[in-house]
Amino acid sequence: MGESRTALVTGSAGFIGYFLSRRLLKDGFRVIGVDSLSDYYDPGLKRRRQAGLLQNAGFSAINESIETPNLLADLFADERPDIVVHLAAQAGVRYSIESPRSYLESNIVGTFELLEAARAHPPQHMLLASTSSAYGANTEMPYRETMRTDHQMSFYAATKKASEAMAHSYAHLFGLPVTMFRFFTVYGPWGRPDMALFKFTKAMLEGKPIDVYNHGEMMRDFTFVEDLVEAIRRLIDAPPIRPENGDEIAQGDSLSPVAPWRVVNIGNSQPVQLGDMIAAIEDALGIKAKRNLMPMQPGDVQATWADAELLRSLTGYVPQTDIRDGVQRFVAWYRDYYQI
Repeated sequence: MGESRTALVTGSAGFIGYFLSRRLLKDGFRVIGVDSLSDYYDPGLKRRRQAGLLQNAGFSAINESIETPNLLADLFADERPDIVVHLAAQAGVRYSIESPRSYLESNIVGTFELLEAARAHPPQHMLLASTSSAYGANTEMPYRETMRTDHQMSFYAATKKASEAMAHSYAHLFGLPVTMFRFFTVYGPWGRPDMALFKFTKAMLEGKPIDVYNHGEMMRDFTFVEDLVEAIRRLIDAPPIRPENGDEIAQGDSLSPVAPWRVVNIGNSQPVQLGDMIAAIEDALGIKAKRNLMPMQPGDVQATWADAELLRSLTGYVPQTDIRDGVQRFVAWYRDYYQI
């Protein structure tokens, strides 16, 4: 158990960071959260999440950007975290076309600052968020961690792929045990307002039409946030081991021949048609959606589907919340939060 362990969670006031921090506190960790409370989406939502975490005496918050020079270096020197979960990032495929510099600063420079800090004061295990978007133009499904990922289709995905490569080099050079997560369309209560579930729910309650891209011919491997957090929690205690010279790589020890480094998909392994997700919102709200059918957005992919066998073999766990149940729980939260 994590009674005496210190976890550093970057992006702790974010959607996933909030749920993960809550879970780690419940498990007895001391949690240090770093979050810039950026205005990419409503900072009020981030402040409310953070306020909830601060009610626990084991949680402390640092409201700064991870790319701030020496912020993380000083924090690692002072606190010596045992576990690091790096979730802070500039997210969103579409916004990366309008504002690429923010992705460069947060996702590349910020990750560099984290790796440098860890090099000086190595934690027991570093776990860094990547994305299913790293699979890019791959059309073979389901996506497996061993597939080549050379053709990212958005700058967001490119920065996440770059962070995987950067982390691998540090894992190799300095023996840092690194697990990279590739998340698949995470949703649930306290979710991000820039994502489809939130946007659709808001529009439908306001009697407005919803923008349905690629005329609804989209599939996503929707992953409920609490399932995702359960998977991360289990992976924390399963750090990869560097292969010995010439050894065959043991399943799950590492996905690198030279470094204690791996990539793990966290997804439901059950892709859902966009129309079925909309139907689940309609059922939960008791409102029929007015659909504004649109072409495919630049940088987007038509489908995502996780092969979760590696996650299963490492942890014995695979997410399985059904989209209808997950959407019901989101809508209940939304009505409560916005008093509708």
